[in-house]
Amino acid sequence: MRKLILSLLFASQMISAQAFQTDTLTVDTFLEWLQRNHPVASQADITLEMGAMELRTARGAFDPLLFGTLDNKEFKESTYYDKREAGLSIPTWAGVELNGTFEQNSGEFLGNENRVPAGGLFAAGASVNLGQGLILDERRAALRQAQIYQQSTEVERIQLLNQLYLSGFESYWNWSLAYKNLQVLEEGVKLAEVRFNAIKRSFEQGDFAAIDTVEAYSQLLNRQYRLQTAQNDYFAATQFLNTFLWNEDQTPMVLNPEIIPEDLDEEWNDLINAEELRSLVANHPELRLTDFELAGLEVDRKLKAQSILPVVKVKYNFLVEQLNQFESAPFFENNYKWGVSVYTPLLWRKARGSVGLAKAKIDFKQNSRELKEIQLRTKLESEINNFRILDQQVTTFGQNVSNLERLLSAELRRFEIGESSLFLINAREITVFDSRLTFNQLLAKQKIALAKVRFAAGLGFE
Repeated sequence: MRKLILSLLFASQMISAQAFQTDTLTVDTFLEWLQRNHPVASQADITLEMGAMELRTARGAFDPLLFGTLDNKEFKESTYYDKREAGLSIPTWAGVELNGTFEQNSGEFLGNENRVPAGGLFAAGASVNLGQGLILDERRAALRQAQIYQQSTEVERIQLLNQLYLSGFESYWNWSLAYKNLQVLEEGVKLAEVRFNAIKRSFEQGDFAAIDTVEAYSQLLNRQYRLQTAQNDYFAATQFLNTFLWNEDQTPMVLNPEIIPEDLDEEWNDLINAEELRSLVANHPELRLTDFELAGLEVDRKLKAQSILPVVKVKYNFLVEQLNQFESAPFFENNYKWGVSVYTPLLWRKARGSVGLAKAKIDFKQNSRELKEIQLRTKLESEINNFRILDQQVTTFGQNVSNLERLLSAELRRFEIGESSLFLINAREITVFDSRLTFNQLLAKQKIALAKVRFAAGLGFE
């Protein structure tokens, strides 16, 4: 009878090893789907479009401006005045504004300054700020800040993808863990069923006492309960993994029940190069975003510094009756108009206050950046150490599982020669199954820890 029980036990172990021979969704394939089709990946691409539109908006401030005015007054059959003007204004990155106008006025009561030749008067010239606004003005500052924002959206995209990588990676290995635990507990239930049936037959033949069947049945019920919990955990892990699966049409996908994850026991090829990762922290997306914020604040500071200067705006225009006369029009001789406007506050309290505030914001953000870099480096060291400890634990506990399995095999041999009991075999078996579950958890933690190390260094799908 002992040989019958042993043969049934070993047969059930072979059946368990052959189960679930179906298609496998590897982690590399999963991550490829994730990066290509997940809505967050699409949102990450949209940030680039937002940056491009922001830059286009700022460049719009330098678009040429076409304008025209018509001012006419008729009273008691008299034309008091009929003033018409059209022109083109072209802002430039250098701060010089080019302009050209055509003016044609008539009427009985025109002011002398509005009288022009009957055929109209052309003017072409420029205006420039020689004081405030010479180096930087609102228009150029807005463009520079838009350029900085566009660059920052590229980093925001990387940050979003890195977070997606970590979440998806963790979800995948939790799914694999749930599946591996399910396999272990299914094997345990099969062994308990085989043992219960064998003991029941032995009891019926008078070889075992009735209490032995009660113990075997109790073990079976306990393992069935744990299996039911594992089935629920696997279902929940699968459903959560489904939230990361989308097709190219942005439609959610659901895994086929026959699809299984990559085995936790698969050899892990990725290695941790601590020195290389430490060097990458300086280029972490969070620090780069802070650098872009500092660059934007520096543009604002330079703009505020311009407000300390007095406003000195000079305008000059050539005046001709025909367009072809511009080539021979002399500078500051006869036909021209020019002007200069100057004004400045006496105490500059507003200007000095705004400059001081801009500097304080930069200092505050710089201190935040230094603190953030220390926190990121500390986090990286913590994750590297966690990975190394888990790596050691996997090696140590893997040896422990092997030893416990050897003890179970030895106990089975002792039972075969009549020196052990089913109680001891049950105890050994329970220890083996519990150790396998713990080992599975360590393997999953080890793989997730690698993703956390990469994320702490600012890496993701790369």
